[in-house]
Amino acid sequence: MRLPRPKKPPAGPNPLLDIARQYNLGFNEIQDLYPQLDPWLPPEGMLMDIPSQWVLPKGVFNGIVVNIAELRLYCFSADQSSVVTFPISIGGKAWQTPKGSFAIKEKKIHPGWAVPPSLRQKYVFQYLPPGPDNPLGAFWMGLENTHYGIHGTDFPWSIGRAVTRGCIRLYPEDIERLFERVQPGTRVTMVYEPVKIGTLADRVFVEVHRDIYGRVGNLQQYGLFHLRMSRHAWRVDLDKYRQALDRQDGMPVDVTRSLAAGSMENKPFTSTVEPSL
Repeated sequence: MRLPRPKKPPAGPNPLLDIARQYNLGFNEIQDLYPQLDPWLPPEGMLMDIPSQWVLPKGVFNGIVVNIAELRLYCFSADQSSVVTFPISIGGKAWQTPKGSFAIKEKKIHPGWAVPPSLRQKYVFQYLPPGPDNPLGAFWMGLENTHYGIHGTDFPWSIGRAVTRGCIRLYPEDIERLFERVQPGTRVTMVYEPVKIGTLADRVFVEVHRDIYGRVGNLQQYGLFHLRMSRHAWRVDLDKYRQALDRQDGMPVDVTRSLAAGSMENKPFTSTVEPSL
């Protein structure tokens, strides 16, 4: 995992969407931390905690991993010694981004956009050539055996939202970096993990996101089940863990049990419902 190292940007007249882009975050990551703020008029001079490190999705991965529930993409080096991560947009509820394992089939610079039949009445035309108004942006990476792709955007304020028709959308500056790192054949693994558990320096952290597609149902039961299935359960303070499950603010939280807090037998938990995602 990666430990959060908060930064303190001053909030001025810029909307939260601009602040999110400045720190390479999706809008959801700012909104979930500060749901009480007007996204267009944050208080001038306010100090904000900005997440800059993350718990990795579970498992051993290579290539690209997209955590749909988190609205974030991870790209691992070939030897898995390093990883870069980018905020993304995902499919809306009517066009949910699918889970599964895919591969990059093709890469295109300055792609044209063939408008899907279901959108042709809205957009009038059937094809949009490359250019600043193309919703695919300047880079496209298509996924094998699907109509989905990983691409840029002509509307950066959409990053961190569920607004696409299933594709993965990145900031223009991020898709350019990712495009350079990825070759055809690279594996792309799509997962749905609103709760992630990891360790760093003998501390246990949990990172909780909203169940954006409503696939989990009871997030408390889901989170407790995954804790029970992990090898770190005996080291976790259940009160802190449950509080993180309630907040769902996307920030990694240290939930390590203090030695003075007593044994796990004094704080039992049960989770009999296995989540189905």
